[in-house]
Amino acid sequence: MLLEVKNLTKVFTVGLFKRREIVAVDDVSFNAEPAEFISLVGESGSGKTTTARMILKLLPPTSGEVIFEGKDVFGLKGIEESRSYYKSVHSIFQDPYAAYNPLHKIDRVLNQVFKLTGHSGAERDRLVKEALKEVGLRHEDVLGKFPHELSGGQRQRIMVARCYILKPKLILADEPISMIDASTKASILRLFSKLRDEYKTSVIFITHDLGLAYYVSDEVLIMSEGSIVEKGSPDDIMNRPQHPYTKKLREDIPLFYRKWPGF
Repeated sequence: MLLEVKNLTKVFTVGLFKRREIVAVDDVSFNAEPAEFISLVGESGSGKTTTARMILKLLPPTSGEVIFEGKDVFGLKGIEESRSYYKSVHSIFQDPYAAYNPLHKIDRVLNQVFKLTGHSGAERDRLVKEALKEVGLRHEDVLGKFPHELSGGQRQRIMVARCYILKPKLILADEPISMIDASTKASILRLFSKLRDEYKTSVIFITHDLGLAYYVSDEVLIMSEGSIVEKGSPDDIMNRPQHPYTKKLREDIPLFYRKWPGF
């Protein structure tokens, strides 16, 4: 087992004078095996991103556990254990600009990952150029530039390239193709498949698009109001939905998806 999420709950307390609690994630549990592609599907505010942030240790859970390769993520001690974890687990968030320091050029953004890998200078250059090529970018067009000089799609593809350099065991991809042009979306999804097939990388793919999840996933988890309301294979979720929310998501799928083979 690569990842075990057990009864994960996150409650936020809001308000200055009249305090109240908001349950963002409520008793979420699921597992991920090596080389498995899992889609977490739900509308905005359903708790998908909060779940991802807890897996990444960016938010502490109110209760529950995240177990990665048999170790409690929130029990990791010292710099070395945390460094090992972040070498194995990487993220791509929906807003690519928020992931950058606006004062750092793209070269520095990409070279930061080598603090985890220890590659030499010449090897770094080769790996950076190879990763940029994999996401459809020419290194001449992006290296030496600041984030604001690039388009949103270019910034997002650079985040995907940074993942490719690390060859992590797990990628949490939060709407990773929402800001990428249509011609590039398929190539990014193929890159995820390449990482899975060649390096046994697992992907937790966060999306609101059930139609897309159907075509790329090994397992689909439907999330609503902080809870997983249904889980199963793409065929079961699409063709034999049980929960009313899953049925609603299916009805909202654009008609052109329904003309594809297998729908």
